[in-house]
Amino acid sequence: MLVLVALVAIPALNRFPDSESVLRVPDYLIPLFGKFACYAIVALAMDLIWGYAGILSLGHGVFFALGGYAMGMHLMRVIAGEGVYRSALPDFMVFLDWKELPWYWYGFSSFGFALSMALIVPGVLAYVFGFFAFRSRIRGVYFSIITQALTYASMLLFFRNNTGFGGNNGLTDFKRLLGFALQEPTTRLGLYMASVAVLALVYLACRYLVVSKLGRILMAIRDAESRLMFCGYDPSVYKLFLWVVSAMMCGLAGALYAPQVGIINPSEMQPANSIEMAIWVAVGGRGTLVGAVAGALLVNGAKSWCTAAFPDLWLYALGALFVVVTLFCPGGLVSLGRSAGQTTKG
Repeated sequence: MLVLVALVAIPALNRFPDSESVLRVPDYLIPLFGKFACYAIVALAMDLIWGYAGILSLGHGVFFALGGYAMGMHLMRVIAGEGVYRSALPDFMVFLDWKELPWYWYGFSSFGFALSMALIVPGVLAYVFGFFAFRSRIRGVYFSIITQALTYASMLLFFRNNTGFGGNNGLTDFKRLLGFALQEPTTRLGLYMASVAVLALVYLACRYLVVSKLGRILMAIRDAESRLMFCGYDPSVYKLFLWVVSAMMCGLAGALYAPQVGIINPSEMQPANSIEMAIWVAVGGRGTLVGAVAGALLVNGAKSWCTAAFPDLWLYALGALFVVVTLFCPGGLVSLGRSAGQTTKG
C-alpha cells in the first residue's frame, strides 16, 4: 500500500493539481522524498548486517559515498567541454592544472559502466576488508571501531586534491543524466520514482533472504555463533557474503542519491553519518525490515524539519531520541506498534 502511495499518489499529486491547490505536492519535495528513499535502502542494508547478523558497522557511509562518486564521475564526464573552462577535463582538474584524465576515470562516460562500478567498487572494498576482519575473528565493538576507522581514513583520502575526486568540494554541477536535464521537474520525478521502485525491489530481496535458510543461519550467528560453529558451519563465510551484499546495496543507494542531491563530496564519509545510519535502524526497530525503512523515513523527516526550524538543536534531539529508544523501547517503534495491536486484540 505504501509503495502504491509513493509510486502513484505522490507523482499524481505533483503533476495534476493546480499550482495553487493545497493538494499539490511541491516540486521541491520530490528530490527530498527521493533522498529519503535512498536512505531507506541504506537502512535496509544496515539492518541486514546489524539487525539480522549482529554485526554493528559504523562505516557504511563509505560504501554509500563510493556509489555516489561512481555516478558523480559519470555525470561529470557527460558534460565534458561544457564547464566553465570548456575543457574535456572536469573543471576542478583544470583549476588544479591537471593535464590529462586519470586512468581511473576511463569508462565513466558510459552510464552502464558507472552503475556497475557503483556496485562493484563498494563490493570489492567490503570483500577485502571483511575477508581479513572476519578471518581474524574481529567482532563486537572492535569491528565497529575498525569500520569507523575505515570510513574516516577514506574521508581523509578523498579530501586530498591529488586523488582526483574534487577534494573538499567533491563532484558537483551535474547537468544531465541519460540525456535528461536534472533541473527539470519531470526528471526529478523520474528519479524519485526510480528510487522508490528500487527500494521496493531491495525490500523484497531482503525479505526473501531473511526468511530463507540463509536468514536463519544469519540470526543464529547473531544469537549463538559458537553453537553454530559446533554444528559445522563456518560463520565467517556467511558474514562475508552478507557484508558484501550490504555494501553493494549502499553503493546502489549512493548512485541514486548523487543526481538527486546534485553533489557528492567527502562529507558523506564522515563517521557521524555512519553512526546516524545505525540510529535509523535502532529507532525503527532492529531486526525488522519495516522498522528499518520506517526509522530512516522518520528520522530524516524530523531532521529536515528540525534543521530548518531549530538548526542548533537537531543533534541534541537526535541524541535524546537514541537514548530514549535504547532505554525505554529497545525494540524500536515497530515494537510499540506490535504492543498496541496486541492490546487492541486483548
